[in-house]
Amino acid sequence: MSADDPAYRFRTVFLSDIHLGTRGCQAELLLDFIRQMECETLYLVGDIIDGWKLKGGWWWPQTHNDVVQKILRMARKGCQVIYVPGNHDDVARDYCGVHFGGVVVARDAIHETADGRRFLVLHGDEFDGVTRHARWLAFLGDWAYRTVLALNTVFNRIRRRMGFGYWSLSAYLKVKVKNALQFIENFEAAVAEEARRRGVDGVICGHIHKAEMRDIDGVAYVNDGDWVESCTALVEHFDGRLEILEWAKMRSWSVIDRLRRQPVKAEEPAAA
Repeated sequence: MSADDPAYRFRTVFLSDIHLGTRGCQAELLLDFIRQMECETLYLVGDIIDGWKLKGGWWWPQTHNDVVQKILRMARKGCQVIYVPGNHDDVARDYCGVHFGGVVVARDAIHETADGRRFLVLHGDEFDGVTRHARWLAFLGDWAYRTVLALNTVFNRIRRRMGFGYWSLSAYLKVKVKNALQFIENFEAAVAEEARRRGVDGVICGHIHKAEMRDIDGVAYVNDGDWVESCTALVEHFDGRLEILEWAKMRSWSVIDRLRRQPVKAEEPAAA
């Protein structure tokens, strides 16, 4: 299936927490998703590039560059791309309102679905007390988290050789830790309260790497997940229905391996 004949068409797609520039990024799965879909609007909901990691050492394989090129190509072909920076790419917040190659940077956004609902779109780190008030602890936690992700990569490499599909060790450990579960609950409640304060129907966010869609006291809370653990995307269908796609479960390793062996097409030059 070529990019000119996508298998999936959506009104809107929301992606966050890709963490390009880290070894835990599942760039191959994300490239597969981008090649298989078409949308009118794409929201990049923060932590797309991991500036924290890149400051400590440059690591940028070709697949990560391919992700950036594919997104820019979507913008050149008419897809509206809105980039809402997160805490790992917070340097981009200095450029809110600026357009880069057809991508507009915004602190947050209000998205209206096809059925008339209004959603606040933000990354969510503003409601994480550790990130806001104890940055040194956030950096320490990030280091520990990346260590777990490295183990996750090795673990899935072994599973792959044994013929098993992708499974997130890091996500499993997260749901088994009581304090992590309490943090997630507090975060979800705080983000939903902000949506209520702004008078919208719901909120779409990222940050905590846990895809979720539920009602919190009359507010629709939606988290689009991530592309280092769960490999999930939030999509809006043309009737306004929202759905979380678990791409790693939808696609087999054999498909990804076959795509990797295919030559990568040269991207079209950007318009002057």
